[in-house]
Amino acid sequence: MNHVCSLLNIQYPIIQGGMGNISNSQLTSAISEAGGLGTIGAGTMSPDEVEHLIIETKKKTNKPFAVNIPISVTPNFKEIFSLVLKHQVPVVSFSAGNPAPYIPTCHEEGIKVITVTASVKHAKKAEEAGADIIVAEGYEAAGINSNLELTTMTLVPQIVKAVRVPVVAAGGIGDGYGLLAAFALGAQGVQMGTRFIATIEAPFHEKYKKLIIDANEHETVIVGRSVGRVRRIMKTPYAEKLLEFEKSGISLEQFNEHTSEDHHRLGALSGNFEEGFVNAGQISGLINDLPSVKQLLETIMQEAKEKATNLYHVFHSLQGNDQLS
Repeated sequence: MNHVCSLLNIQYPIIQGGMGNISNSQLTSAISEAGGLGTIGAGTMSPDEVEHLIIETKKKTNKPFAVNIPISVTPNFKEIFSLVLKHQVPVVSFSAGNPAPYIPTCHEEGIKVITVTASVKHAKKAEEAGADIIVAEGYEAAGINSNLELTTMTLVPQIVKAVRVPVVAAGGIGDGYGLLAAFALGAQGVQMGTRFIATIEAPFHEKYKKLIIDANEHETVIVGRSVGRVRRIMKTPYAEKLLEFEKSGISLEQFNEHTSEDHHRLGALSGNFEEGFVNAGQISGLINDLPSVKQLLETIMQEAKEKATNLYHVFHSLQGNDQLS
């Protein structure tokens, strides 16, 4: 039995990554209804906005979903956390901070805890604190990433070896091949963000979806290295402006202002790439269609199953050759 599916009470070991202030009940509920774990990203939204999303998601699905709270980023953390408890959200996902003080309360309320990490050290601490599932996220992922910039391929197996709780791989995953690769590295599931942007149910601007579908392997760029705030976004006119700002010696405060959620929404929701940016992971180069969420999850599972069968035959034939030699 897959421990991720068992713990979260879901059909497929596929989790939606938190999308911050462009989160919505439409996509979240569609993912949960299709058998994965939909996620509401609290980002920097107000408690009223987050509560509205929780209520709307519950109206659209009776299946499990999560709320992701980036601890050091969410300005109203305590209020948002209280809403998770109030509405008995089945799963909470913590990132960008120390979740240890809040995990016991979650468990007392029967809430499963996912923690997002980018290092073995933090994964061990998360396990010690009582996390049920650890997401190991490589810097191929969209949006804000760890300054360590470890790749998914190298990070996942190290964390798998270091902890006993189930590990979920994130960063650069968007199809059945990625899911199977994650299994091969020792993970028991995957977390995806960018792949879900290019789906029918995702209520984002069509220009954003087209940008991802048309992308090649080098259409994303890292901004923020100069100020210690690594973020992966799609190459757009605004992304070029950000890089120019960095060259001129921009401060962290100025960078945060230029990459605020207002600019994020301008890009993702309004399709304004002159004044707004869009997050996108390196998986963009492999995305070339616009399926429904249900079609996507079913295709991912089928791809993984078929490829696993093919690989079995490959290794079986190799074993036969060894025996012959």
